[in-house]
Amino acid sequence: MEVLQAIVLAIVQGLTEFLPISSSGHLILIPRFLGWQDQGLAFDVAVHVGTLLAVIAYFRDEIRGIVAAFVRSLSSGRVEGDARLGWAVLLGTIPVGLTGWLFVGDVDTILRSPVLIGLTTAGFGVLLWLADRYGTRQRDEHHLSWRDVVVVGLAQALALIPGTSRSGITMTAGLMMGMSREGAARFSFLLAIPVIILAGGSETVQWLNDPDSTPWHILMIGVLVAGLCAFFCIDIFLKLVKRVGMLPFAIYRLLLGVMIIYVYL
Repeated sequence: MEVLQAIVLAIVQGLTEFLPISSSGHLILIPRFLGWQDQGLAFDVAVHVGTLLAVIAYFRDEIRGIVAAFVRSLSSGRVEGDARLGWAVLLGTIPVGLTGWLFVGDVDTILRSPVLIGLTTAGFGVLLWLADRYGTRQRDEHHLSWRDVVVVGLAQALALIPGTSRSGITMTAGLMMGMSREGAARFSFLLAIPVIILAGGSETVQWLNDPDSTPWHILMIGVLVAGLCAFFCIDIFLKLVKRVGMLPFAIYRLLLGVMIIYVYL
């Protein structure tokens, strides 16, 4: 893998991991247009590490409070405030963890059609706009009911279908349940932490079973570039989303989906 390829793919991963625009759609178009070969599992692990470090760094104060409150709730039995949010993140992760464990082989073989990715990229983009347009936007991540958490968690499991976008579908579900744009985004980003750990762990196991020879300097570039891009992406998105809404991202997804279908039909 060349340094330029590593930088471009790390930028793409760092941005699309948290924007509601589908990373898989971008990662099938860019190598095709540029004539690049698959980057390998080791690089996939590296960019996941980068995005994980970014979201932990950005929400470090909130995470510290959530973890402390969560641990206290185990002994006190009181689930409120940050402890409730910690339990919500845990509960919201269970559906995607179980679905991935049960069906990941089928997803990798049956649902990898580029045309399907184009359709899901566009279709879920339209759903994102509808949820933003008609949602009541009255609550933040600290005022979720357990029903809300279950709905968002079940929606997150759909992200195993390529083109859906994990951040996109969780924000869509949050908006549909009456969350504010910022609240839906923040809860989506917190949910990303255990999901990235699970995804990165799965990729690490696969890589250990069949290690490739990607140079260490390429892997370090992947971690650094993906992490920096993801950190600034989170910051900018949270500052802009209240003002611009989800329409620009929905339009972008629709155009991207049409482009993917056009390229592969």
